[in-house]
Amino acid sequence: MTTQQTVKIQLVRSPIGCKESHRATVRGLGLRKIRSTSELVDTPEVRGMINKIAYLVRVL
Repeated sequence: MTTQQTVKIQLVRSPIGCKESHRATVRGLGLRKIRSTSELVDTPEVRGMINKIAYLVRVL
């Protein structure tokens, strides 16, 4: 079996006052409240979403 690489991210700033598309990206990554974490498969699509909202999240 192959093991997929994962990336763990944490929401550290509130998306209130941000662009609607950035808020949608936060929700798309599975983040809800501040300090909530999400573990996702490390794909180019997920990395692009993380780069888009890099000022709101921390990669753990």
